[in-house]
Amino acid sequence: MSLGQRIEEVKSGFERSFWVANVSEIFERLAYYGSFASLANYLRETLNFPTQQTGTLTGIFGGMVWFLAIFGGAVADKLGFRRALSLAYLILTAAYFLLASIGAPWLAPVRNAVPLELFVGCILILPALGISLVKPSVVGTTARASKENVRTLGYSIYYTMVNIGGAAGPLAASLARRHLGAGKIFYVAAAVVFVMFFLVVTMFREPKRSDDVPKPSVGETLRNFLTVMRNPKFMIFLLIFTGYWIVFWQQWILMPVYLHEYVNKDIDVELVLVTDSILVISCTIVVNHVLRKMAAFSAIVLGTLVTSLSWVVLVWRPSMWGAVAAIAVLATGEIIQQPRYYEYISKLAPPGQQGTYMGFAFLPLGIGSLIGGWFGGKMLHYFGEEMGKPQYAWYAIVIVGLATTMMLWIYDRIVRPVEKAA
Repeated sequence: MSLGQRIEEVKSGFERSFWVANVSEIFERLAYYGSFASLANYLRETLNFPTQQTGTLTGIFGGMVWFLAIFGGAVADKLGFRRALSLAYLILTAAYFLLASIGAPWLAPVRNAVPLELFVGCILILPALGISLVKPSVVGTTARASKENVRTLGYSIYYTMVNIGGAAGPLAASLARRHLGAGKIFYVAAAVVFVMFFLVVTMFREPKRSDDVPKPSVGETLRNFLTVMRNPKFMIFLLIFTGYWIVFWQQWILMPVYLHEYVNKDIDVELVLVTDSILVISCTIVVNHVLRKMAAFSAIVLGTLVTSLSWVVLVWRPSMWGAVAAIAVLATGEIIQQPRYYEYISKLAPPGQQGTYMGFAFLPLGIGSLIGGWFGGKMLHYFGEEMGKPQYAWYAIVIVGLATTMMLWIYDRIVRPVEKAA
């Protein structure tokens, strides 16, 4: 096939809804990661939350997305992708606007009627409601609005859009903080997703449904959850791997507060956080090509070890460039293990249940964020505010990662061989 024929095939292979959904995904990710990049210091410095509560609340923001995503696909399919996306962007608009307005006078009656931590915690859950509808709607549209001959390319475009938004979010947060003020990124996020609401309403058309593919209901999703829970080997693996995400999420939870309070308040934390996405975008294909012959589980263990050791770099060199280097090492571990993690999950699932098991592969991300927020905040409070040795908080995080690596190695030696024999 000539280049001209391939270009024509691509041009005719995607419906307009494909491009609308995937463009909206860029800005949804920009809004989410921009907000996430500024959230910890916004809670600590603007709203004056104690360190421990700051960690817990930031962990809620990052964690609830992955829990609700399990059920979002069934809800999105029930509503239809157009209505689901429209509703999602309205929810996200309200959520980010409320997050930016927590200290506003017009919210004072509600703010004074309930404990502030509960009030903010409820607001931080709202973005997860919207994102849980966006993800399955965009992925589903990518499948339905792409012809068979370009569908693989369609998924590649989708993942590229996600990574572009992930890199642009912290950059937008940095620009908003420097030129508009602390916490203003949440207004920017609200405006961006509100524009996406109008984009979907005016430009998106419901892609044709594939009636031959059964769609799970919410009830079936709950039954699938129970099915997964009855597999102890799989659940043990997920629980162990939660430790990886406790370590990983500290770049959003613990690092921003640590840098501003114990290193230099003028460090542009949001700009530092761009490092992860840039490396993932530029290095994933190369790293996985180099390690293509490594067994999937070995790659998971190696990636966990590399990510676990990343925070030692920040302890040795507490500076902006030390933080950049630490995230570079962390991202390397992420690149090593993440693609192979999903490969391993697909092989671990019983025949005919791969889809169900892949749907629950995100649980460690959510649990890791929730526990990581609480744990990271507690460690920084204890070692930083009570002991006067904040760097020890990072050693506690590293110990969690090394313990996770060791437990994965033991799992590989004890649990997996029995499973292979079966």
